[in-house]
Amino acid sequence: MPTFQFEAIDAATGKEIRDTVDATTEAEAQATIRSMGYMVTKLKAKKQAKAAEGTSRKAGRTFAIGGVKSKDLTLFTRQLSILQDAGLPILRSLKILAEMQKPGRLKNSLLDVCDEIEGGATLSEAMSKSPKAFDRLYCNMIRAGEAGGALEVILRRLSEFMERAQSLKRKVKGAMVYPVVVVSVAVGILTFIMIKIVPQFKKIFDDFGSELPAMTMYLIEFSNWVVNYWYLIPAVPFGINLLIKAIKLIPYGRFGWDLFTLKMIIFGQLVEKNILSRSTRTLGTLLSSGVPILEALNITKETSGNMMFERLFDRVSNAIRDGEAIAKPLKDHSTPPFNVVSMFFWTCAIPGFGALMYMLKYKKPVVDDLVVNMVDVGEESGELDTMLYKVADTYDEEVAVLTESLTSLMEPLLIIFLGGAVGFIVIALFLPLIQLINDLS
Repeated sequence: MPTFQFEAIDAATGKEIRDTVDATTEAEAQATIRSMGYMVTKLKAKKQAKAAEGTSRKAGRTFAIGGVKSKDLTLFTRQLSILQDAGLPILRSLKILAEMQKPGRLKNSLLDVCDEIEGGATLSEAMSKSPKAFDRLYCNMIRAGEAGGALEVILRRLSEFMERAQSLKRKVKGAMVYPVVVVSVAVGILTFIMIKIVPQFKKIFDDFGSELPAMTMYLIEFSNWVVNYWYLIPAVPFGINLLIKAIKLIPYGRFGWDLFTLKMIIFGQLVEKNILSRSTRTLGTLLSSGVPILEALNITKETSGNMMFERLFDRVSNAIRDGEAIAKPLKDHSTPPFNVVSMFFWTCAIPGFGALMYMLKYKKPVVDDLVVNMVDVGEESGELDTMLYKVADTYDEEVAVLTESLTSLMEPLLIIFLGGAVGFIVIALFLPLIQLINDLS
């Protein structure tokens, strides 16, 4: 079907409109434009222009690997929301933003979306054909906005949701930078001492032939191990990572690992509260945007990133299909089951006491009574989305406080570790020297 490009004046607002319309003839195109409430000022066929434009867009696409960075997608969503608030047609807004993007996956996806819309698809249909850029959560919220005629409102909510999630992720990552850098530098320095410094002292001790203290013997043996097997230092964490990935290939193994991350010492609370914050905010955003409850729960399940929560939301969905409310199944199914793989990780993490600690902790529910009560009140009052937002805000604050507390706690622990390691090395190396000096004197 031919495509006509037109310029018109909106009879209601007086704004100038520039867009395209598909019609078999020019008369039909004019009738269609008038039915939209526009007065046509300019109309021309766009067959050749569309072909040329499609060729240029194909030329603008570049080879891209992977998906779209959440930071770039968040910025694009905010920009699209602003353009829609300004009243620009969606196709023109997308073309403007596509031209602004750097070559990559997002630019290619936006060009594909423009092609689909020009072919007659809706925005949500076009975005769903680019899953590496726009996930189910994104597409369903856009679909809800189109159905309710409030796309600009949905885009604003979506951009706010993504900005909050991005801010929380930055805080957690920022808190982890300091300990990771310090530990990496400390391991490098200690490895250098074991390989270069301690062997020189060993030669001195061998020349004198005196009996060495136990501390010095342990240090020399450890130094010999590092000299002979230094390649295991990077290989051990790499091997552990491969083992975890191999275990996670089996659903039962992945479930056990996810349970371990939720219950592990110090960082377990951070992981659990982070997932609860993200899940409740996702569910609240979807419900406030008009997405049906079962579809919203399925999307929340997919975006939770933890198999225990996936199982929980699946059980809640089944209960809702049977006519129940959300609060009761949310409480009933929030207790984790026993998992052998999770116990294995606990045993490896804390030799001797890990299995006992797991048995004491594994039955603790992953959803607090606060969440259950807030959901119950939200269902009774008909403001479930508002209550979910409040729960998410509460957990966002708790994650921020917990992150700062962990960062503050890590600093003295790292200082104690480094001071203890350096002190042990100094004492172990100087005890024989003092003994030699005494013997010589």
